[in-house]
Amino acid sequence: MTDKYRLQRIAHWNKVAENIQLNILSKFYQKLLCHYYKFFIPPGLRILELGSGEGNLLHNLKPACGVGIDFSAKMVSKASSRYPDLEFLCADAHTADIQGQFDIIILSDIVNDCEDVQRLLMNIRKNCHERTRVIINYFNNAWRIPLATARRLKLAKPLLEQNWLSPHDIKNFLDLCGFEEISSRAFIVLPLPVPLLSNFLNRFIVHFFPFSLFALTNFSISRPAPKRKNIEELTISVIIAARNEAGHIEELLNRIPKIGKKTEIIFVEGGSSDNTFNVIEQNILASGTQDVFLYRQQGKGKGDAVQLGFQKATGDVVLILDADMTVRPEDLPIFVQALADGKGEFINGVRLVYPMEDEAMRFFNILGNKFFSFAFSWLLNQQIKDTLCGTKVMWRQDYEILAAHRHYFGEFDPFGDFDLIFGAAKMNLKLIDLPIRYQARRYGTTNISRWSNGWLLLKMVIFASRKIKFI
Repeated sequence: MTDKYRLQRIAHWNKVAENIQLNILSKFYQKLLCHYYKFFIPPGLRILELGSGEGNLLHNLKPACGVGIDFSAKMVSKASSRYPDLEFLCADAHTADIQGQFDIIILSDIVNDCEDVQRLLMNIRKNCHERTRVIINYFNNAWRIPLATARRLKLAKPLLEQNWLSPHDIKNFLDLCGFEEISSRAFIVLPLPVPLLSNFLNRFIVHFFPFSLFALTNFSISRPAPKRKNIEELTISVIIAARNEAGHIEELLNRIPKIGKKTEIIFVEGGSSDNTFNVIEQNILASGTQDVFLYRQQGKGKGDAVQLGFQKATGDVVLILDADMTVRPEDLPIFVQALADGKGEFINGVRLVYPMEDEAMRFFNILGNKFFSFAFSWLLNQQIKDTLCGTKVMWRQDYEILAAHRHYFGEFDPFGDFDLIFGAAKMNLKLIDLPIRYQARRYGTTNISRWSNGWLLLKMVIFASRKIKFI
């Protein structure tokens, strides 16, 4: 940052700090920002905030370790006296030598004001570990004239000349600096505390075109560009929920390939009317392997069975495979490879790309899947084409965090698919679709009741929209 630019900004924000008295518009805007950041960031993390001001946002996020950086000494003094449990440093975020790595790095309303966005982002690379999330919010250029008017009327903080930044510009800066944008969202149509109307517009209407184009602020969530892991050094847990699948078990065990350093197979059997449990038991004994395990499900539903399997898993990577052989076991290594290569942090199988075998999926099932694909892609702000494919892969470490925060959604999903998808999206994981060939089952009948479960899924979309989209 050049001396002239830096000194001008420091003088400006010191003056703001001396006379800061938030008006009704600024208070409401700050309250909304805090609400959105609390949705994206659970308490108890290590958080670094650049341009931390008086420290209110950092304090409200309840970090296990919170560090705020601001080049206004008067802002830092106020923040330090208000929140002595947090650390506030007077430094230029472009060049500050910040020690340590953080789970979350926040740039709230700073990129519009800084001299060199690229240099600022490059400076925080050293403060990122592989799971760090960088969250940026910045003004929409469409609001320049309204905000200038509000400042003249002393309804908003005074600002110096600001950068012109579009969502494309932010994504481009992130790419240049070694970050990958995961999602981008627009918030706040009406930054005024008008009862009922502001809540309706800011919670619901802002998410629909064309209103989203005129939102006051854009949020961008990114991660450091991933580093490839050696698949041969990973351990893998394959979880199979099996109900009335006795005719598939022997072939399934013979066809699941060894992946990585070690592959364990975890069967969870629940409520079969055939002899699935005994058949699995017999095949484990016949194989003589020490890496195949069988558990009897105590609860009901595939979701409950999958959760039990994940609890028992010990691998670095956990994946689900349906016992009906509709997804080829031989395809499992490509899922693990996509995860190890860093293409995504939640790899989701997609049955709707390649041609299917006859009767593999009925016409109304295809229509339903396409509808839910569109609905969930919109809900999650990430593309997800096939929500109901039974093959999904993620890091066990991420699953453990997901399970610890499951209370946010509750036990709403009997299938297990949406529990994982929603949880991964809430954690800001990178979701990636992986197309597979979907085959017809050769033994037994499907355990899915198409029409009743379709209605249940529709209710789940409505439920999830309140938890993920209309926040």
